[in-house]
Amino acid sequence: MKNIKHSITVLLILFTAFSCDYLDVVPDNVATIDDAFVDKASAEKFLATCYSYLPNFGDPWINSGIGSGDEVWFNEEIVGSNFNSALIARGLQNTNDPHLNFWDGRMRGKSMYIAIRDCNIFLEEIDNAPDLTGTEKARWIAEVKFLKAYYHFWLFKSYGPIPIIRENLPIYTNTEDVQVYRDPVDDVVSYIVELIDEATPDLPLRLSSEAIELGRITQPIALAMKARVLATAASPLFNGNTDYASVVDNRGISLFNQSYDPAKWQLAADAAKAAIDTAMAANHSLVTEYRTKSDISPELERECVIRSIFTDRNSTELLWGSTDFRFTQGYQRMCVPLMIQVTSSNPVSQFYASTLRMAELFYTKNGVPIDEDVDFNYVNRYELRTAVTEESDFIRSGEQTAVLHFDREARFYASIAFDRGTYFMDPTYYYVQTRQGELATKRNQGEFSATGYFVKKLINPNSALNTNTMLAYYEYPFPIIRLADVFLLYAEALNEVKSTPDAEVYEYIDMVRERAGLDGVVESWANYSSQPDKPTTKEGMREIIKQERLIELAFEGQRFWDLRRWKDAENYMNQPIRGWNINGAGLGFYNVTTIFTPSYDFKDYLWPIREEEIVKNPNLVQNPGW
Repeated sequence: MKNIKHSITVLLILFTAFSCDYLDVVPDNVATIDDAFVDKASAEKFLATCYSYLPNFGDPWINSGIGSGDEVWFNEEIVGSNFNSALIARGLQNTNDPHLNFWDGRMRGKSMYIAIRDCNIFLEEIDNAPDLTGTEKARWIAEVKFLKAYYHFWLFKSYGPIPIIRENLPIYTNTEDVQVYRDPVDDVVSYIVELIDEATPDLPLRLSSEAIELGRITQPIALAMKARVLATAASPLFNGNTDYASVVDNRGISLFNQSYDPAKWQLAADAAKAAIDTAMAANHSLVTEYRTKSDISPELERECVIRSIFTDRNSTELLWGSTDFRFTQGYQRMCVPLMIQVTSSNPVSQFYASTLRMAELFYTKNGVPIDEDVDFNYVNRYELRTAVTEESDFIRSGEQTAVLHFDREARFYASIAFDRGTYFMDPTYYYVQTRQGELATKRNQGEFSATGYFVKKLINPNSALNTNTMLAYYEYPFPIIRLADVFLLYAEALNEVKSTPDAEVYEYIDMVRERAGLDGVVESWANYSSQPDKPTTKEGMREIIKQERLIELAFEGQRFWDLRRWKDAENYMNQPIRGWNINGAGLGFYNVTTIFTPSYDFKDYLWPIREEEIVKNPNLVQNPGW
């Protein structure tokens, strides 16, 4: 819109979500749109501004996918008024001033509509930058189109139907035209996909220099996100959800489709397969190796492989990651338990606690759920057992811990730290001690695990301990999407498309399981499960794929969104948050304790629009229940 060029001031960004040099550049002292595009350097700064609205994925207080659900829990002493995701998990979302408000940028949410506005300005004005090559211009336009699509998607998965902002309104627009409507779900999804499709051909297959360009959009990123968008749209929350039949605007337009459309799963499957093929063409692959500094067992090496998938800064599996390394440092300080005597009074925070529910989620060593494994002592899982020498890779020999912690798959040991468990930081073995008065219990205000568990997955095996600061940080990009995620999306979509599961459905889930040291689903269930035929039916395989996603992507910020799109959140998030008795002396620690009883209602599937916005614009329909 050329009419606005001399009439509005470019929004100045106070900070950016990236730490690498390229994306740290933002426009400053820009008086008009003309100044923002006077030359290539100025236009490139505006490009960085478009990137700067990306959510801070690595900040657990801001990334709703991490703190707003049921996989981690923070003790009451640490949760303050600015710990917005944790407050949502405690049922404190509201319409007066919603937490993590990405609609209009309040309560630690960035305004996605301001982000979209600036993307529109870039797309409208980039032709005015005189010294750009055609290739540069095409790539920058493609990047901004993708970002515009992603900002719409972030709003969509949070709020459901949203107003589509195809272009900015002129400043002389009358009041009625400013009062926009929410667009129906299918229209929103179609527009997001349209933007991604327009962007993809002009994006690079790989970055020419990750040192300079880390965080910029590539074809594998765009296609992987397209697969995620379409899988979300095909899922029960948005595909024929009759629970939202009453959501109709004042024009009489229904905002949710009321008829289930199986063709949406085919679109998701096609998108996932295209993303996989493109990622592999760009030399992405599942991580299957770890270069150890010491002589360790194959079992412990497998644990290190799994930990390095998430935390290796050069992971071949990472398609897109947040490049603000400050947050991965903060995560590590929150996650790692104190395991050595230190001189510092504040070496760790150690309050990033896995829930007992997550400890029970992972499979047994036989690759099936703990309540299905015919060889696992599920009934007595909270009783004590003494570890022997052969088990010392994962549990300290001669020590007692819960039966629950024995004979589990590698991803369990790579993801969760528990009392008397081994904690390997190459090349040194450490041990976790969480009983009352021991090292990994409370030190200062708020510095303790509420459940007695810690999240190990976020700590790279190459991190190191020392007696001063405790942890020498190993920096890495916080993953936004990785290849295994797309494999599992493909398996999920194929299972929904086919009448019964077949070899192709099994293939992509089995590749992920093989990396974890597990047999394929058919073999594992036939040999060890009390439900041996489960993988042979669509319904049974759906349940298996869901659990596989919850395990493989645990603590990565996906569980929260998956449970919502599957309409499973009410079943999971209304269950008590439990852990061990952290105040119990000695073996009294091993009494299961309820820490919090959440209340998750139907309304919580979609977040509220702030009430003031509804008052200002009566054309907006509030989400049900709010």
